[in-house]
Amino acid sequence: MNKLSKNLENFSSRKIDWSIIQNDMKIKFGSDIYDSWLKKIDFVEELKNYVLLSVSTRFIRDWITSRYLDQILKIIKTYQKDISRIELRVNEKINKNQETNTYTTNKDINKNVSFIKDTYLQYNRIDPNKKFENFIIGPSNKLAFEASNKVAENISHYNPLYIYSGVGMGKTHLLNSIGLNLKEKNKVMFISAERFMYQFVKSIKSNEMVKFKEYFRNTDVLLIDDIQFMNGKEAMQEEFFHTFNALLDKGSQVIISADRPPNKLSRIQERIKSRFAGGLVVDIQKPDYDLRYKIVKIKTEELNVFYSSQIKISEEIQKFISSEVKTSIRELVGAINRVVSFSRIYNKVPNISETKVVLKDLLNLSENKLTIDFIQSVVCKFFKISKNEMLSSRRSRYLVRPRQTAIYLTKILTSKSLPEIGREFSNRDHTTIIHSVKTIEKLKKDDPELSSSIDNLKNQILYNKENEI
Repeated sequence: MNKLSKNLENFSSRKIDWSIIQNDMKIKFGSDIYDSWLKKIDFVEELKNYVLLSVSTRFIRDWITSRYLDQILKIIKTYQKDISRIELRVNEKINKNQETNTYTTNKDINKNVSFIKDTYLQYNRIDPNKKFENFIIGPSNKLAFEASNKVAENISHYNPLYIYSGVGMGKTHLLNSIGLNLKEKNKVMFISAERFMYQFVKSIKSNEMVKFKEYFRNTDVLLIDDIQFMNGKEAMQEEFFHTFNALLDKGSQVIISADRPPNKLSRIQERIKSRFAGGLVVDIQKPDYDLRYKIVKIKTEELNVFYSSQIKISEEIQKFISSEVKTSIRELVGAINRVVSFSRIYNKVPNISETKVVLKDLLNLSENKLTIDFIQSVVCKFFKISKNEMLSSRRSRYLVRPRQTAIYLTKILTSKSLPEIGREFSNRDHTTIIHSVKTIEKLKKDDPELSSSIDNLKNQILYNKENEI
């Protein structure tokens, strides 16, 4: 096994550092979702093939399970590939034997009881670190930046202001910056649509709708993030529409962000979409190479200062990340964090090969290129058999192992379902697919040579290096 393989094996076999997972969740889902829901997750224990986590209530558990758990598992598997599932339990136990613990738990319970009241009086998700000054500008976001600045200088200049973009492009940063500039002289409310919904439902259950209406309609500046989460929720849309109108009528500023333009919002009332479109609508495009490289350089320098370790990420690596990670700024920053984490763990500057493996799921490798046919071809070439032999019903050992290997690689490298994979392997039953995957997983643990070969195949498939087979 070569040095790279050993490093990567060690990297993925380490015990999970929950603080790193938390940071990745915050990057992937955004600070509002993280602070509202995912921050509440406590790490309990890492077992053989699963992670045990806990939350305080069934409501939180069900909400996280239905919306985020699969994606959290993907994040965990980035660092610990052997983890196959997450068990999320409700921890409602109070340790009656320890006075200190009982006191702490009771204090937390009291805090939760008064949460809604405190929210109406104090809640504001404005982050003091997300300012106009540290928003990195390029051609793709300049219009949105300038419009946001104008609103921050003079409320009602553009009303409403509607900013849309794909995930992780900086629209939340701009909303935050507007809120920071205006909050000293104005009553500012910055909330996500998801949080708005949560407060709306809580208010109905607790008979506090009058307080809910008064609170939102008496603000000077209302910033709503990710408005698309209101889709299909008629009662909440009705309340939002009247709140929206009340604010505009009294000259308050409304700023909205979404992942698509107003006319593309699905299951949103036409009258609401019409109101959005009546203001200034601006978008943020995907960043070009120059902006991505600028972001990478600045964020790398910030991390070096933060860790005080002065671990340098080479210019070659910075350019590579800038060139390959094109999907969003959030994933660009996430890539930098991963490479820096690798550097700190091994106290070395990673080379290109190591960087590719650490970032394999973030690289600009369109899954459309990773077809099952391509994976089969690579495996057949490696084992020196024909594709007809691989797909045949013959059960000779020299055919079974390559077939199982191809099935295993298809399962871990694509999002294809078990029936879909089975159809591409001569209509094999899904139980055969499961058996093949489990067999290779076991053999990888017991046979270092086979494990090395499969890792080699995986890299060849990921980077389309047919000439290296």
